[in-house]
Amino acid sequence: MDGTGQTPTESTGTADLKMLLDGRFLYQEYHGQMMGQPFSGIGIDAYDNMTKKYVTAWMDTMGTGIFLMEGTASADGRTITLKGSHPEPGGGQMTHRAVWKIGDRNTQIFEMYGAHGDGEEMKVLEITYTRKP
Repeated sequence: MDGTGQTPTESTGTADLKMLLDGRFLYQEYHGQMMGQPFSGIGIDAYDNMTKKYVTAWMDTMGTGIFLMEGTASADGRTITLKGSHPEPGGGQMTHRAVWKIGDRNTQIFEMYGAHGDGEEMKVLEITYTRKP
Protein backbone atom coordinates (compact mmCIF):
# COMPACT_ATOMS: atom_id res chain seq x y z
CA MET A 1 0.00 0.00 0.00
CA ASP A 2 1.16 3.53 -0.66
CA GLY A 3 0.63 6.63 1.49
CA THR A 4 -2.88 7.11 0.06
CA GLY A 5 -4.05 3.65 1.13
CA GLN A 6 -4.13 2.48 -2.48
CA THR A 7 -2.28 -0.56 -3.77
CA PRO A 8 0.43 0.53 -6.25
CA THR A 9 -0.02 -0.57 -9.85
CA GLU A 10 2.71 -2.34 -11.80
CA SER A 11 3.43 -2.30 -15.50
CA THR A 12 6.25 -2.94 -17.91
CA GLY A 13 7.75 -0.57 -20.41
CA THR A 14 10.78 0.09 -22.54
CA ALA A 15 13.38 2.81 -22.46
CA ASP A 16 15.86 3.54 -25.22
CA LEU A 17 18.83 5.56 -23.98
CA LYS A 18 21.65 7.04 -26.01
CA MET A 19 24.33 9.64 -25.58
CA LEU A 20 24.13 12.84 -27.65
CA LEU A 21 26.63 15.51 -28.73
CA ASP A 22 29.88 13.67 -28.02
CA GLY A 23 28.61 12.20 -24.74
CA ARG A 24 27.49 15.48 -23.18
CA PHE A 25 23.79 14.58 -22.86
CA LEU A 26 21.85 11.40 -22.15
CA TYR A 27 18.65 11.07 -24.19
CA GLN A 28 15.88 8.75 -23.00
CA GLU A 29 12.70 7.74 -24.80
CA TYR A 30 10.29 5.84 -22.55
CA HIS A 31 7.13 3.91 -23.51
CA GLY A 32 4.87 2.12 -21.04
CA GLN A 33 1.68 2.62 -19.08
CA MET A 34 0.66 5.02 -16.35
CA MET A 35 -2.58 4.51 -14.41
CA GLY A 36 -3.67 1.91 -16.97
CA GLN A 37 -3.21 4.24 -19.95
CA PRO A 38 -0.50 4.35 -22.65
CA PHE A 39 2.32 6.64 -21.54
CA SER A 40 5.36 7.99 -23.39
CA GLY A 41 8.05 10.39 -22.31
CA ILE A 42 11.31 11.94 -23.41
CA GLY A 43 14.09 13.08 -21.11
CA ILE A 44 17.44 14.76 -21.53
CA ASP A 45 19.95 14.52 -18.67
CA ALA A 46 23.35 16.11 -18.25
CA TYR A 47 25.98 17.31 -15.83
CA ASP A 48 26.26 21.10 -16.11
CA ASN A 49 29.94 22.02 -15.78
CA MET A 50 29.04 25.67 -15.07
CA THR A 51 26.65 25.07 -12.14
CA LYS A 52 28.29 21.79 -11.02
CA LYS A 53 24.84 20.17 -10.90
CA TYR A 54 23.01 17.38 -12.68
CA VAL A 55 20.05 18.65 -14.70
CA THR A 56 17.14 16.97 -16.40
CA ALA A 57 14.36 18.08 -18.71
CA TRP A 58 11.36 15.75 -19.05
CA MET A 59 8.24 15.91 -21.20
CA ASP A 60 5.52 13.29 -21.56
CA THR A 61 2.03 12.50 -22.79
CA MET A 62 0.40 13.49 -19.49
CA GLY A 63 0.82 17.21 -20.14
CA THR A 64 2.27 19.92 -22.33
CA GLY A 65 4.90 21.40 -20.00
CA ILE A 66 8.61 20.69 -19.74
CA PHE A 67 9.51 19.51 -16.26
CA LEU A 68 12.96 20.64 -15.05
CA MET A 69 14.97 19.29 -12.12
CA GLU A 70 18.51 19.74 -10.83
CA GLY A 71 20.63 18.18 -8.13
CA THR A 72 23.83 16.52 -7.00
CA ALA A 73 25.43 13.09 -6.76
CA SER A 74 26.51 11.16 -3.71
CA ALA A 75 30.24 11.07 -2.91
CA ASP A 76 30.62 7.71 -4.73
CA GLY A 77 28.63 8.98 -7.75
CA ARG A 78 26.19 6.05 -7.63
CA THR A 79 23.13 8.03 -6.46
CA ILE A 80 21.90 11.26 -8.04
CA THR A 81 19.22 13.26 -6.23
CA LEU A 82 17.28 15.87 -8.20
CA LYS A 83 14.61 18.37 -7.14
CA GLY A 84 12.01 20.33 -9.07
CA SER A 85 8.41 21.50 -9.13
CA HIS A 86 5.58 22.07 -11.55
CA PRO A 87 2.26 23.94 -11.55
CA GLU A 88 -0.86 21.99 -10.61
CA PRO A 89 -4.25 22.27 -12.28
CA GLY A 90 -6.29 24.75 -10.26
CA GLY A 91 -3.21 26.52 -8.89
CA GLY A 92 -0.31 25.83 -6.60
CA GLN A 93 2.84 23.80 -7.13
CA MET A 94 3.72 20.15 -6.75
CA THR A 95 7.30 19.59 -5.60
CA HIS A 96 9.31 16.55 -6.62
CA ARG A 97 12.43 14.74 -5.52
CA ALA A 98 13.89 12.13 -7.87
CA VAL A 99 16.55 9.60 -6.88
CA TRP A 100 18.61 7.70 -9.49
CA LYS A 101 20.43 4.69 -8.03
CA ILE A 102 23.09 3.01 -10.16
CA GLY A 103 22.90 -0.63 -9.07
CA ASP A 104 25.38 -2.31 -11.40
CA ARG A 105 26.31 -2.28 -15.07
CA ASN A 106 22.87 -3.60 -16.04
CA THR A 107 20.49 -2.19 -13.41
CA GLN A 108 19.32 1.25 -12.31
CA ILE A 109 16.46 2.26 -10.03
CA PHE A 110 14.60 5.55 -10.41
CA GLU A 111 12.34 6.74 -7.58
CA MET A 112 10.11 9.81 -7.65
CA TYR A 113 8.63 11.45 -4.57
CA GLY A 114 6.11 14.27 -4.61
CA ALA A 115 4.15 16.65 -2.39
CA HIS A 116 1.16 18.83 -3.15
CA GLY A 117 1.74 22.37 -1.89
CA ASP A 118 2.93 22.14 1.72
CA GLY A 119 1.67 18.56 2.06
CA GLU A 120 3.67 15.52 3.09
CA GLU A 121 6.04 13.98 0.54
CA MET A 122 5.25 10.44 -0.63
CA LYS A 123 6.62 8.04 -3.21
CA VAL A 124 4.70 8.34 -6.47
CA LEU A 125 6.78 6.23 -8.85
CA GLU A 126 9.53 3.62 -8.98
CA ILE A 127 11.11 2.29 -12.17
CA THR A 128 13.66 -0.50 -12.29
CA TYR A 129 15.70 -0.31 -15.47
CA THR A 130 17.27 -3.59 -16.62
CA ARG A 131 19.54 -3.65 -19.67
CA LYS A 132 18.42 -6.00 -22.41
CA PRO A 133 20.95 -8.75 -23.10
